[in-house]
Amino acid sequence: MPNIRFILYPVLFLSVTAGFFSCKVAQKTSAPRGEDFQIIAYYSGNGQDLDRYRFDQMTQVIYSFCHLKGNQLAVDNAADSIAIRRLVALKQQHPHLKVLLSLGGWCACKACSDVFSTEAGRAEFARSTLALLQTYEADGLDLDWEYPGIEGCPDHPWKPEDRAHFTALIAEIRRVFGPRYELSFAAGGFDTFFDQSIEWDKVMPLVNRVNLMSYDLVSGFSTMTGHHTPLYSSARQQRSVDYGVRYLDSLGVPLRKIVIGAAFYARTWENVDSTDFGLYKPGKFKSFVAYKQFPTYLSPEKGFVFHRDEAAAAPWAYSAARREFATFDDPISIAAKTKYARKKGLGGIMFWELTHDMSQNGLLQAIFNP
Repeated sequence: MPNIRFILYPVLFLSVTAGFFSCKVAQKTSAPRGEDFQIIAYYSGNGQDLDRYRFDQMTQVIYSFCHLKGNQLAVDNAADSIAIRRLVALKQQHPHLKVLLSLGGWCACKACSDVFSTEAGRAEFARSTLALLQTYEADGLDLDWEYPGIEGCPDHPWKPEDRAHFTALIAEIRRVFGPRYELSFAAGGFDTFFDQSIEWDKVMPLVNRVNLMSYDLVSGFSTMTGHHTPLYSSARQQRSVDYGVRYLDSLGVPLRKIVIGAAFYARTWENVDSTDFGLYKPGKFKSFVAYKQFPTYLSPEKGFVFHRDEAAAAPWAYSAARREFATFDDPISIAAKTKYARKKGLGGIMFWELTHDMSQNGLLQAIFNP
């Protein structure tokens, strides 16, 4: 049995009150403490909720997502265009803030393998991306191709040659961008991705950072429960934030270019036995729950009791009444990840995603003041 301490702490969620921060104030803000340390928010909203968030506590916002239209990066519709412009307008009050566009997302890069397999496709994509950045006055691109060279979304084509094509894509984008624009990519947090998706020695000198998706390490495809975003490995679970960082370090990836991921959401499994409060037990994946929904979804009224795995530095919750298990980040695990990243000299911490946070005293606050 893992080194686990059981703690009841629903007050962490239930004591949060509604509130908001207005991003329309005229006073300009400075960057979060330690300008080299990035606090990066992925954002998938429509831009109408920006008053809720503390952009003075972030260094980057990555708009998620843009997609391929032919060989070109495209904003999908007028509503997305408005959202991007609203994000970019935040830089008037927050001059330190950078706004990036992102390509892809899970099951949203079906044409990537084909488009990026040709020199012409890569060149057209790079030119179209630069044109979009200039049009919107954005600051760079984050590539979220899941995944080059290995199987990702079940119906997405892939081939081993994608690995070299990804390198060529990065090289072409950097050539077109020059040094002015940011370039990053999202990386899976598992061995197959580390070994087969990226030519790390060729790619890392050309990008500003790699955003390690150190969440969904136990995914919706799993028939066993576990921690989906633990800081440390344990006897029962190898995949973790620290495991991914050490693996990348062993491949020669500079620590200062590694940004670790935090989850602003839970994953739940149903039909889970109560032994060990559901941890590492068979079950059926049930749902995705945003952090802002925790007070109602993971409530004592529904039988949920909160626990903490001290070895993994990860929380979870279990309801015996519902036979339901939930794995997630909370303020304590988020603070531990942030302190870890700073101590290791990493490039920062990112999270999926901003619209899932509380309006006040949420997980972003735990990153900013760990």
